[in-house]
Amino acid sequence: MPRLMEGKVGIVTGAGSGIGRASAMAFASEGASVAVADISPEAGAETVRLIKDAGGEAIFVQCDISNEESVRELIKQTVQEYGRLDWAHNNAGISNPPAYIAESETIDWERVLKVNLDGMFYALKYEIEAMLKTGGGAIVNTSSQSGLTGVRGKSPYVATKWGVNGMTKTAALEYGKYGIRVNSICPGMTVTPLVERFITQDPEQSDSVKNAIPLGRLSTPEEQANAAVWLCSDKASFITGVNLAVDGGLDAQSFSL
Repeated sequence: MPRLMEGKVGIVTGAGSGIGRASAMAFASEGASVAVADISPEAGAETVRLIKDAGGEAIFVQCDISNEESVRELIKQTVQEYGRLDWAHNNAGISNPPAYIAESETIDWERVLKVNLDGMFYALKYEIEAMLKTGGGAIVNTSSQSGLTGVRGKSPYVATKWGVNGMTKTAALEYGKYGIRVNSICPGMTVTPLVERFITQDPEQSDSVKNAIPLGRLSTPEEQANAAVWLCSDKASFITGVNLAVDGGLDAQSFSL
């Protein structure tokens, strides 16, 4: 049985850990060649090693997603190595220290917007440019469950994730007729290294979060990765402009955390 992404070429940003690493490995396991992009050479190289040890194909390209020239170079190196760009998972992003709006630092607002919104714009711009040259492709952006609701103390992060969802829909409208599909995933709380620290430090709050999720548990990075792979695959060939909640049913409720 052919694998979902057999012979296709793509990029995962923020692929040095968490959802990004799981995504890069999942795409590779489905037959794709993967450009692993991360700001950390050590973390990115480790993801490439894991992919190759499992029999997959990958290269590492260091990329600061908040720097336009760095993103342009990422797409350039990927196309030079593999000849084209068929798909991308724009996963890189950061959050802000918890603070209500009136107590927030402007520098934190600007830092999160630079990475999460400017970086997403740069990625979409140059990925779409490359895909137009070869007749289309598929892009998945990592938003958040916070891009569907409000979250106290996280106004920069929430604003950017709503922005990611808006850019996703706009890009889908603009480029559907050129054979480019653009969707986003909106992960609920996922067991990444950051969340693992939260679970350890505040088990009572962690249990409260779990109890609010209809499926009764947190997501794994692999579950988020599987959603991204499926949306980029031909199995999702008539799906574009969707902000897909991958949150265990949390968004189906009439309240948010």
